[in-house]
Amino acid sequence: MKRDFIHVDDLTPDEIHQVLGLAGEVKEKFRRREAFHPFANRTLAMIFAKPSARTRISFETGFTRMGGHAVYLNPQDIEIGKREAVKDVARVISRYNDLIMARLFAHGHIRELAAYATVPVINALTDYNHPCQIMADIFTIQEARGHLENLKIVYVGDGNNIVHSWLRLAARLPLHFVCACPAAYQPEAATLQLALAAGLSRIEISHDPLAAVQNADVVYTDVWASMGQKHELQERRQHFDAFQVNARLMAAARPDALFMHCLPAQRGLEVTDDVMESPASIVFPQAENRMHVQNAIMLFLAGLV
Repeated sequence: MKRDFIHVDDLTPDEIHQVLGLAGEVKEKFRRREAFHPFANRTLAMIFAKPSARTRISFETGFTRMGGHAVYLNPQDIEIGKREAVKDVARVISRYNDLIMARLFAHGHIRELAAYATVPVINALTDYNHPCQIMADIFTIQEARGHLENLKIVYVGDGNNIVHSWLRLAARLPLHFVCACPAAYQPEAATLQLALAAGLSRIEISHDPLAAVQNADVVYTDVWASMGQKHELQERRQHFDAFQVNARLMAAARPDALFMHCLPAQRGLEVTDDVMESPASIVFPQAENRMHVQNAIMLFLAGLV
């Protein structure tokens, strides 16, 4: 049966650990420059409604190094949901390609794409969530800490698509997850309830970032205004200035706390330059690990494990 990766909780807990283990194996093969071509004679369609340097580079590089050919479709090539019905796009592209990756605005579009495609569909981001990023994040934390148990992860900033993916992960793996956000920028209530109803994780919503990061093992942030929200930045700054991750905030966390950011970062806004460049920062291993984890997800969905 076809499998898609639309939400991080599309995978069972065992499957999440299986993909993380596979990501480690693929990363080691890449580092040793081993010949590894499981996707020989296969193609990946990459649909972009939202441009992204890291997403394109990580998927295209990873798939190519695994022997496949990736086809980049820019926002004007398809104009998904405008020029042609999503279900038509899904069925046509499925006849040309072995996998589909899509980075879109509307979450409904990725769900429709998966419903009508006859090949696996991977969500490379929507306005609602970002499951590949969160899989890369926990892989990076596991690398840095050696485990995922009994860790306090504090996200500071907008209760956005990153937070929604962390909450959905909390329905699969036991976490202590805190979202420290302004009251007007909380995560979606239904997603918060989904995570709470699972009864697996300790989940908190805080509006006091200094209190939230007490004893944090990981402090995580993202831009205050994502793509499509840049016109709101000046207004948002009035709400988010107290939520900047700076040396004072990091000092309130554990002495060995790690700092993470999904990039791109607006240095001087949501995070200061000294935190980005500090020994606590694992931002660039986190960015590299997008490729390795996405490779593992593609291998898993294609049944090549």
